[in-house]
Amino acid sequence: MTAAVSDRREQGAGPRTVLAASLVGTTVEWYDFFLYATAASLVFPKLFFPVGNETVGSLLAFGTFAVGFVARPLGGLIFGHIGDRLGRKRTLVATMVLMGVATALIGLLPSYASIGIAAPVLLVVLRILQGIAVGGEWGGAVLLAVENAPPGRRATYGSVPQIGLGLGLALGTGVFALLGEVLDEQTFLSVGWRVAFVLSVVLVAVGLLVRLRVLETPEFRRLRDSGATAAVPAVQVFRTRAHRRGVGAGMLARWAEGAAFNTWGVFLVTYATATVKVDKVVVLLAVTAGALLMAVLVPVAGVLADRHGRRRVFGVGAAGFGLTVVPSFLAVQTGVPWLVVTVILLQLGVWYSLMTGAESTLFAELFDTDVRYTGMSLVFQGSGIWASGLTPVFLTALLAFGGGAPWWAAGYLALTAVISVVAVAVMPRWIGWRPAWTRGDRW
Repeated sequence: MTAAVSDRREQGAGPRTVLAASLVGTTVEWYDFFLYATAASLVFPKLFFPVGNETVGSLLAFGTFAVGFVARPLGGLIFGHIGDRLGRKRTLVATMVLMGVATALIGLLPSYASIGIAAPVLLVVLRILQGIAVGGEWGGAVLLAVENAPPGRRATYGSVPQIGLGLGLALGTGVFALLGEVLDEQTFLSVGWRVAFVLSVVLVAVGLLVRLRVLETPEFRRLRDSGATAAVPAVQVFRTRAHRRGVGAGMLARWAEGAAFNTWGVFLVTYATATVKVDKVVVLLAVTAGALLMAVLVPVAGVLADRHGRRRVFGVGAAGFGLTVVPSFLAVQTGVPWLVVTVILLQLGVWYSLMTGAESTLFAELFDTDVRYTGMSLVFQGSGIWASGLTPVFLTALLAFGGGAPWWAAGYLALTAVISVVAVAVMPRWIGWRPAWTRGDRW
């Protein structure tokens, strides 16, 4: 048997199937993960944290939302180790099954009125399992695409799994908007929201059918065949100075991206509906539209990152977010529906798309193949604790501190943009790959 035939049989699928497996998997994972975010805004304060105070209930619900982000670095370490030692493919199957089971069980969980304090405790446990699953999913899905990419198209391929974030968010908010429109409030709170969570079982089954057709990436196969896999990838990451710099710069660079998504895709749902009193369905549909626009523009950002550099595209997105955050908050506070929609389309659909479309390949190229899964998972999931998960809590507290005025909250978000732009400007280049083609990697 020739080497070429053997390689094709081991890979088991062409580029389209590889990209489809990466995209479908991340779509399902993010649908499950951010479905919780929408429920934390609209449902969980009433069913699991009925404290009689709207702000306290929202803070408690957002606190359990943040727990998922705290668990994500643990998932990144666990599944990053497996992915760097045993392969990307096996890891991705395990993370998808874990996420689907945890999400479906949330949909079956009795409320506080039924089982008391056990309800929020079990909710936190299942949220932790969600966090562990998505913590291992992202790095593997990105590497499935990037490590199969032809020369000169790594960022384009790497942007494909990022589309799943937009599609997953659109599915989650879209399903909630549909259920909220066709069901009355009482039916929605008792049964309707649960349908969206149990639906995860069907989506996971579809995702597994696609993902099981793909075996392993060429990069990892070469590493495995040479016997050069790292014994303990996490230790190796921190033992190497260049990798340590990559982790630090990557975490700081991601601050604006995490804050942007969780401001306009998560926090705004509660803020616009509960505080500004914009119609719930209007806000959910606006977020859905913003997520769909994101799904369209993310691959465009990937193409731009191949042509003009990952750091440049990411930096433009972070700067745009920071410069427009104050007028965006002021527009939302007017309560005018079309202004709210415009803000979400600009922030999620444009600025965020530039950041997330470039970041997957940007972070992957910070690490060598033997520690790449672990290293980029540490960057993405570790920074997610403060950059993503705590953002709704920070903003809720800062708005309350400012008496409802947006200056403190908007100032914090603008500061995250400054930090990210500086971090990406000083980020070390090509720590891992040393490609011959260089045109797309200029700052």
